[in-house]
Amino acid sequence: MVKENCSQVTEFLFTEFTADPAIQVMLFMLFLGIYLTTMVGNLGIIFLIRADYQLHTPMYYFLGNLAFVDICYSTLITPKLMADLITKRKAISYAGCAVQVFTLCLFGVTECILLATMAYDRYVAICTPLVYSVIMSPRLCVQLVIGSFLAGWVNAVTQTAGMLQLTFCGSNVIDLFFCDISPLLSLSNSDTTINHIVILVVTVVFGVFSILIVLISYIFILSTILRIHSTKGKCKAFSTCASHFMAVSVFYGTCLCIYLKSNSNNSQAKDKVLSVFYTVVTPMLNPLIYSLRNKEVKDALRKVINKKCYF
Repeated sequence: MVKENCSQVTEFLFTEFTADPAIQVMLFMLFLGIYLTTMVGNLGIIFLIRADYQLHTPMYYFLGNLAFVDICYSTLITPKLMADLITKRKAISYAGCAVQVFTLCLFGVTECILLATMAYDRYVAICTPLVYSVIMSPRLCVQLVIGSFLAGWVNAVTQTAGMLQLTFCGSNVIDLFFCDISPLLSLSNSDTTINHIVILVVTVVFGVFSILIVLISYIFILSTILRIHSTKGKCKAFSTCASHFMAVSVFYGTCLCIYLKSNSNNSQAKDKVLSVFYTVVTPMLNPLIYSLRNKEVKDALRKVINKKCYF
């Protein structure tokens, strides 16, 4: 009966950050700088990994794929966000919203699994260094990356198919700057019980599982490092996984703040700030963290700069 008496919405509207034109211009310039930094940083990481043979290792193979995911993730959100800042009507078509949901679910889960895979790689490198090259073979690395994207694809297809089955007859205003599955469920006139169950299953299977892999890996890593007698050896082991641990902390920290928040009005007012951080800022931070904290990346960059100066 709902579908028979319902006029399905053809577009969704986003709420604005602020009505002040001056602040809108400032935010536009800020997000433009963040987006350009994200593109340059992640493309630079990919270029360095391909250019320097010393970076042709499992760790940097995973890092290159993480940079690719961050490029896609940022390109999906930031340009649309900047366009909405300078336009009065902040709308997105129903089809465009479905595309955003699909790609967000795809790259979000892919990044979770990639970060867990990188934690496992650091565990094998530090805890079982003698058999590292045997365990982390090129074939296994490719399989792990393909598995990460496959998990993201399964999540994206499942979540998007569930969204397309919903009916939207009432309000079409999303109190956010992009289409996320949870706000869409709150706008639907259909029964969303199955959709919420799917979200719960996805969170447990992909989110909690990947966090457990990261935590268990670093517990063993820390235990191994503390048993190293040499101070130099401890410092080298810490520096090896410090960059990845910082990236994991930033990504999972902001995601947990979003999904474990309370439903108070004060908490809902902070959603946009937290969402900006994990969708716009985090893809920019990853290449900065790895380039500033990683000696091998800095050495590779120095080689490229010296070669350019020589020519």
